[in-house]
Amino acid sequence: MDSLVRFGVAVPASLLSEFDLYIRGKGLQNRSEALRQLIRERLSRETWSRGDGIVFGTVTIMYDHHIKDATGSLTSLQHDFGEAIICTTHVHVDHDNCLECIVLKGDARTIKNFEDALSSVRGIKTIDISISAIL
Repeated sequence: MDSLVRFGVAVPASLLSEFDLYIRGKGLQNRSEALRQLIRERLSRETWSRGDGIVFGTVTIMYDHHIKDATGSLTSLQHDFGEAIICTTHVHVDHDNCLECIVLKGDARTIKNFEDALSSVRGIKTIDISISAIL
C-alpha cells in the first residue's frame, strides 16, 4: 500500500459545507476518504474516456424480447465480445421486457466498442454502463 501524503486544499466555505453534507449522507468516515473515492472515480472515468487501460464494469440493458431478432442479436453480439464478458444475468421483468446485467473486464476500447454495438440492437430500451479501473 502506498504511503499517505498530506496536502492542503483551499475551497469556498459554502462548497466545503456541501461536501460535508455529502460525506455524512454517504456515511463516509472523513473528508480524506471521500476525496480518495472521488479521485479514483474521476481517474477511472478518464481511463474509460481515453479508451486506454483495463477496465471493469457492468452494462445493464432493458429490452423488448418480442422485437424481431433482439434476443438473437444480443446473443451473437455477446459471443463476438466473449473475451471481455465475465458473465451475464438475465431477468424476465414482465411478459414483454427482459433485463440483462453484463459483467465486463477488458481493454477500455473493446468495452467502448461493445457499448456502441449494443446501441445498434433493435429492441433495446435502455443501456446503463458503470465502469471502474484499478488505480
